[in-house]
Amino acid sequence: MSILARRRKITNFIVAALASAAAVLSLAILASILWTLFARGLPALRWTTLTTSMAPTGENGGLANAIIGSLIQVGIGMAIATPIGVLAGTYLSEYARGSKIGNVTRFVSDILLSAPSILIGLFVYTLMVATTKTYSGFAGAVALAVIAIPIIIRTTEDMLSLVPIALREAAAALGAPKWKVTTLIAWRAAGSGMLTGLLLALARVAGETAPLLFTSLGNLNWSVSLTKPMASLPVAIYQFAASPYEDLVQLAWAGALLITLGVLVINILAQLTIGRRR
Repeated sequence: MSILARRRKITNFIVAALASAAAVLSLAILASILWTLFARGLPALRWTTLTTSMAPTGENGGLANAIIGSLIQVGIGMAIATPIGVLAGTYLSEYARGSKIGNVTRFVSDILLSAPSILIGLFVYTLMVATTKTYSGFAGAVALAVIAIPIIIRTTEDMLSLVPIALREAAAALGAPKWKVTTLIAWRAAGSGMLTGLLLALARVAGETAPLLFTSLGNLNWSVSLTKPMASLPVAIYQFAASPYEDLVQLAWAGALLITLGVLVINILAQLTIGRRR
């Protein structure tokens, strides 16, 4: 074996070993997080936790109002962000390549993507809470939507950019208009990647605390009104985790486990759906 071949073999072995070690380390960290969540959160996950509203220590409170509040705010936020993000990402990929307005839109989207969530919370607070003089669940949903939009824009644009140009040219050669080529060809080809982007945005906003502290605030009582303060799991976890009372700390662990399981189940179902379509 020549010196060059031996050097290449050694280099390949080192790189493969480092990559394998990084993969094992990542899996170990993930397993450690999941183990801690299950070990600390599962004992506190009782039926009353899912059916009883939040209450002061010693009153056997649960997280029912926080769970419903999170579902409402995340659901509305994603309902607002999804069409805006998908259409904006489609515009950047299909219609605005090389244009000034496309470059400006992409630049603003990248800034929002890297902006701290607490700044977005302050922005929505100034825009909605300070003007209406009240915290509200809808303000929290808008804050989550602002966080999700740039994620969806970026992933949609990237996934559409990976669709081979030959597919578009074939559809155009058959006389299909541009909007049909985009929706029936490009979107279908990039569907799994775009769905992954939606899941990434969902996972990001599901655990956000800072923007909700400035917008929906939180509520110990049962409330599903979008015009009033609304409870949420991240805010409940933030409040209970710093409590000196063990029963509230246990509820914080149970809330963290519920968020993790919710995101995990949604990801598994989405992947199963994509696999069946293929």
